[in-house]
Amino acid sequence: MKTDELISMLANGAQVVEPHALRRRYAIALGWGGFGATLLMAIMLGVRPDLAEAAWLPMFWVKLALPVALLATALLAVLRLSRPGVRLGRVPSALAAPVLAIWLLAGVALLGAAPGARSQLIFGETWASCPFNIALLSMPVFIALMWAMRGLAPTRPALSGAAAGLLSGAMGAAVYTLHCPEMDAPFLAIWYLLGMLIPTTLGALLGPRLLRW
Repeated sequence: MKTDELISMLANGAQVVEPHALRRRYAIALGWGGFGATLLMAIMLGVRPDLAEAAWLPMFWVKLALPVALLATALLAVLRLSRPGVRLGRVPSALAAPVLAIWLLAGVALLGAAPGARSQLIFGETWASCPFNIALLSMPVFIALMWAMRGLAPTRPALSGAAAGLLSGAMGAAVYTLHCPEMDAPFLAIWYLLGMLIPTTLGALLGPRLLRW
């Protein structure tokens, strides 16, 4: 087949892309995935009984701000990686900002605490289950995002999968804050980030298989 014939065939088979289709597709995925994560949290873990009182504490909002900031930036990364030829730009720097902020806050908290109290700040009461609970809650979002991204055109499947995994992990962590009783910055800086890293790694590993086209 000649080049001109191939171009003509591809052009004849092309369809008009609906405006905002990409954002609409991810809105559907995040909506259903977020609903699934919230339902899973309510059924398996339950909302913390003192949530109304905890919401008055500044650290509750710091705890929520960490995954929300990563969620927003990871969503930008996912949107860019879903289109061929679009660069990430300053997205990596934006992703690093909330991580560095919580690490800085954790360092200040540890330096200001008595040596005997530092272990409690790091491990809290739920360190062994926290990362796995976050990873579990991220799974409905992860599945929905992989469905959404698979129908688009990511050209860097491993990186795209990692971005989708981070986005799902951030959503899972945000939902998990409604259950988690931990409030200390060192705990969040380690175990929350580790929980989000699990689906990120899973996405990087599965991306080349699930996102090929």
